[in-house]
Amino acid sequence: MNANDVIECYVNEVAVQLPRAQRNDVAFELRALLQEELQGKAEADGRIADAAMAIELLNAFGRPESVAARYRPTLTIIDPADGTGFLRATWIGLVIIWALGLLQPTHRPIESAWDLLHLLAQWWGGTVIPSLWWPGVLVVGYGIAAWSRRTWPATRPWAPRARDHIHGGRSAMALGLVGILCGVYVLIDPTLVLDVFWGGRAAPAAYTALSYTESFRARQGPWLLALLLFNIPFFMAMLVMGRNTPLMRRIETTFSLIFCAVLTWTVLDGPVFQTTISDRTTKFFLVLVILGILFALARERYREVRPKPDALTPGNS
Repeated sequence: MNANDVIECYVNEVAVQLPRAQRNDVAFELRALLQEELQGKAEADGRIADAAMAIELLNAFGRPESVAARYRPTLTIIDPADGTGFLRATWIGLVIIWALGLLQPTHRPIESAWDLLHLLAQWWGGTVIPSLWWPGVLVVGYGIAAWSRRTWPATRPWAPRARDHIHGGRSAMALGLVGILCGVYVLIDPTLVLDVFWGGRAAPAAYTALSYTESFRARQGPWLLALLLFNIPFFMAMLVMGRNTPLMRRIETTFSLIFCAVLTWTVLDGPVFQTTISDRTTKFFLVLVILGILFALARERYREVRPKPDALTPGNS
């Protein structure tokens, strides 16, 4: 990795934290600024700029999240003047939730206005107020993270990461490969799982629940098996190379879309298993898989950074 690659990696990490409308312009300006400062530092030191010099410059320039904050308006979650009141209200709310949690609500038919008010009170205390735990956890988590960065600012210096890196590294690829092999094993015949755990002594109803319909075996099953088998050499190639090239990313995106299409076909086109409950449960998880893949693709697309102006002015053309 040379000095320009280090700067590109840094600019990318800054830009992805910005709103998409200003991302490319900021990346273009920031890259030019850093290249100019790196050139000036190299001339002052009397040597050619290299990756080590670039990393030193960028660590002095600031962490990517701090630099990104310079380009966007400050967002204050809790106003400093309200800090004491927020802390007091948080503890009061927690005490109320804990006290309500000790109560054992009794279910009875609504026969009067009082019963209706009682039901609404149970709903408010048992559902509405406890649902605020999630934003509370976020506030605490981000507060602890900010405090740790201010207390120990040099414990995690920024380091460049190649653009073709694999998310999670080789260990993630190895785990994914194991998961695919398990998927192939189950897809061929899910009743084999019963033989593994119960040694062939499971109830006949369990074997029926995990038996495919003939339509699935003849139609979607071979497609899903072929797509899973395709993943094996693909994951092994990334495991050996240790990187994800642009070509492999395009192949991965195309494969993911095809896989989602086949899964959608599976969900919409007749039963997968012979029993209703097994079929509904399976299709529920298939829908979750489809949504997860599409979300990951959309997130990857959204995080793309192209450091160039959105539109060239007449003076730049």
